[in-house]
Amino acid sequence: MHSSLVRLQNVFGFFTTVAFTIATLVALSVVLSPQAPSAEISLRNVQVVKGRPHYYSATKEEYAHIKFDIEANFSSFFNWNTKQLFVWVLATYPSLSPSAPPSQAIIWDTIINSPSQLHPLNPLDFLATHGTLPHPFRNAGKQGTKSSSKSKSSPFRSGKAAKPAAAVREEAKPGIISLKNVKPKYQITDFSGKLADRGNVTLEVGWNVQPWVGALTWTMPEGKGWGKWRGIRGGRSVAFDMPSLKGKKVETTVETGGMPRGGEASPVVGI
Repeated sequence: MHSSLVRLQNVFGFFTTVAFTIATLVALSVVLSPQAPSAEISLRNVQVVKGRPHYYSATKEEYAHIKFDIEANFSSFFNWNTKQLFVWVLATYPSLSPSAPPSQAIIWDTIINSPSQLHPLNPLDFLATHGTLPHPFRNAGKQGTKSSSKSKSSPFRSGKAAKPAAAVREEAKPGIISLKNVKPKYQITDFSGKLADRGNVTLEVGWNVQPWVGALTWTMPEGKGWGKWRGIRGGRSVAFDMPSLKGKKVETTVETGGMPRGGEASPVVGI
């Protein structure tokens, strides 16, 4: 007859096998979820300034400060296995040497959490909704005391059903980005210290989907696809040039029917 330790090992081994099998099926099932991201990004203005890389530096370098507008729809990335989405804006500009590859630098990024991470399932919500909570929890408000009457009302005190977590998840659609006149999080520079008069600069939107279980997925270019997954539609700005450095600061503005007014960066919609 097996000892208690052997039985415990068998139970644990069976549990890990089942858990690994379920996790594998969940990770593979995401290929059945269609993905069709889209994005539009445009330059608002660009500044080239001179500054020191640190306080004690005797030399100055040129830095580019790029503002942009972005409209994106990444809602198709969010399914049962999505934990969070990492989105970034990449600036690409040519190197000084024609034989060298173009230089790239991230100027802005953000993290969009899935509804399941923002609003995790609370068993008390389910029990309160279906009226299966014990009597003290559901009818605590009806017993009424002087102290409880002055306290803040609660679904458990008044006998009202708490708002289900599923209803909270349906209130907002995650992955929708609508931002105007966005300030960059990171100013870019070059190892040569020169950025003025660089031509053919573009902005590009990229992403990384981080699942609960399974492999990470990265940016899929436009025109590419795999099964029900499609590459991003749009996501690249029109090429522009860095302005010349004159004096301390030079600013060039993209003409779109007049000088654009300074806008405010609205928060990510549907996070």
